[in-house]
Formats: sequence, structure tokens, C-alpha cells
Amino acid sequence: MLQVLLDQMIDNNIAKALRQRHIDVLRTCEIGLNRANDAEVLNKAKEEKRVLITLDEHFGDWAILPLEKHSGVIRIKVHPTTSRNILDILLPFIEKNINKSFNNYLVILSKKGTRWINTSMEDN
Repeated sequence: MLQVLLDQMIDNNIAKALRQRHIDVLRTCEIGLNRANDAEVLNKAKEEKRVLITLDEHFGDWAILPLEKHSGVIRIKVHPTTSRNILDILLPFIEKNINKSFNNYLVILSKKGTRWINTSMEDN
């Protein structure tokens, strides 16, 4: 089963839609991380072995937040960042890739397409 951690800016409508598809979802606000910084959120995702789903552009900027070993990060690039716009690209992506490993991948997801970036020098 896919396990995800939703970053602070992703609202409950996204969590509900994912849970309806039998995805194990934790929201940062549900575990006391609603004001945590990016590194704390990423560390929690690592500890829980969850794919982090975020809108935050810092994920992918190695000067600000280096990505080492992790269970995966999906960064959604959409404007405006409404629940509907997020779900329109996130749900088809999840359905298509639910059985894939996200380990050590930063996935940049937008209406223009999907980019998988291996953030580890090791083989997955």
C-alpha cells in the first residue's frame, strides 16, 4: 500500500480523495508538524517511510534542502493551487504509478508532464 505524508499547504480535500483510493495518508497537521520547517517534514517522511507530497519549490533545490536517501518526494507544480487543480494531475499519476518505487526519486508533477529525478548516487 502506498503511504504518503502531505505537506502543510495541501488541504484535507486532497487527503480525503487519496484515502478514498485506499492510500495511507498522514497530514503534517495531524501529527503536530503544521509549523515545521522543510527539513523536519522531510525527516518525518523518512522516519515513517512515506512519500512526501508537497507544493514547496525548496524540494529540488539542493542548496537549500539536499535530498539524500528518502522514500520519495512528489512536488506538484500547478497554478492556481486549488484542490481541483492538484487532484486533476495527482490522481491520474498515482493511479498509473501506485506500484512503482519512489525511493530516492524527486518527481516533479505538472500539467506539462512528469519528471523523475534520481536523487541518489546508489542504485534503487
